[in-house]
Amino acid sequence: PIYMKTKTYHEQIQIDETIRLREILQTLPPFAKDYFRAIEPRSSAKTRMNYAYDIRVFFHFLMENNSFYKNYTIDQFKVSDLERLKPVDIEEYMEYLKVYNREGERITNSEKGLSRKMSALRSFYQYYFKHQMIEKNPTLLVDMPKLHEKAIIRLDTDEVALLLDYVEHAGEHLTGQSLTYYRKTRDRDLAILTLLLGTGIRVSECVGLDLTDVDFKNNGITVTRKGGNQMVVYFGSEVANALDTYICGDRKAATPLSGHENALFLSTRRTRMGVQAIENMVKKYARQVTPNKKITPHKLRSTYGTALYKETGDIYLVADVLGHKDVNTTKKHYAAIDENRRRLAASAVKLRES
Repeated sequence: PIYMKTKTYHEQIQIDETIRLREILQTLPPFAKDYFRAIEPRSSAKTRMNYAYDIRVFFHFLMENNSFYKNYTIDQFKVSDLERLKPVDIEEYMEYLKVYNREGERITNSEKGLSRKMSALRSFYQYYFKHQMIEKNPTLLVDMPKLHEKAIIRLDTDEVALLLDYVEHAGEHLTGQSLTYYRKTRDRDLAILTLLLGTGIRVSECVGLDLTDVDFKNNGITVTRKGGNQMVVYFGSEVANALDTYICGDRKAATPLSGHENALFLSTRRTRMGVQAIENMVKKYARQVTPNKKITPHKLRSTYGTALYKETGDIYLVADVLGHKDVNTTKKHYAAIDENRRRLAASAVKLRES
C-alpha cells in the first residue's frame, strides 16, 4: 500500500486556496491566466485569490456600467480592451467601488479595501504593459486613493493583566450551560491568549500550530509565517506554564477527530480550531474587560509589539520576532512616537500660570 503523509494545516490551506483560485479563474477573461501564472512565484495563493476576486469586480463593473461592454460576456474580453479604457473609466470604477451591489448584496469598501482593489488593478495592467501586450496603461494616470493613518488600538499593561485574570476566574460569574462550556475551554483559551500576548504571533500562525511545534526544552514554538517560511519564536515562563497546563490536561484527555490528531488547539467538536473561532473567543473575553476597545487577535499582536519595543527600543528585533519582511512596516506601527513622550506634551504647555 502507498502511505500518504498527512498534510500540515498550512499545506492543506495552500491546496484549498489553489483549487479555489482555479475556480475563480474560470470566471475571468481567458487572458487573465497569464497574469496569475506570472505572479505565482512571488505571492501566496491567498493573495492571488484575493486579487482574482478584485479583478473580477472590475470586469463586472465594465459589463454593468460601460455602454461599450454592456452586451459582453466575460470570455469576450481581449487584452486590447484594457487599453481601450481612458483614465476617466478607471476613476469611474474607483467611485463605483465605494458602494456597489453584487448578487443582491450591497458591498461597501473602506479606504483599505479600495486601496487593495486599485492596487490589484494596477498590478494587472502593469503586467500586460510591461510585456508590451498593451501600449497604454490608464491606471498610471489616476491618483490612487489616499490611506489615512489609524490610531493603533492595543491593550495597556494593566488591561493585559485584567484580561488574563478575567479568563482565569470568569467561572465565578457564570452558571449552567455557560459555566460547563467555560470549564471545558478555560485552559485552552488561557493558553491561546497568553501565547498571542506573549509572542505576538498571527492568528493564522496560531491555528496552524501542531503539538510537535512546541518545544519546552528551549521554550520555543515553530511557526509557519505568512510567506510559508518557518521560524522559531521563543516564549517566556508565563506562556510555558499556560501551554503546559493545557497540553498536559485538557489536550491530553481529548480524542481528536481523524485528521486533527496533531492540532495543538482543538475546538469543543474535537477538530482544529479555525481563525474565526479564535477571533470570536478573543472578542468574547475582551468585551468584558475593555468594552470601549475593539480587541481582535491582531490587536493582541500590536500589544506585544508595542511592549517589546518599549522594553528593548530595538525596532529590528521587533520586526524579526513579528515576522515583518520590511522593517519600515514595523517602524510605521511602533516607532512613530512613543506614547509616553506624547503624553508629556499634554503637561509641557501651560495655558495659565497658576
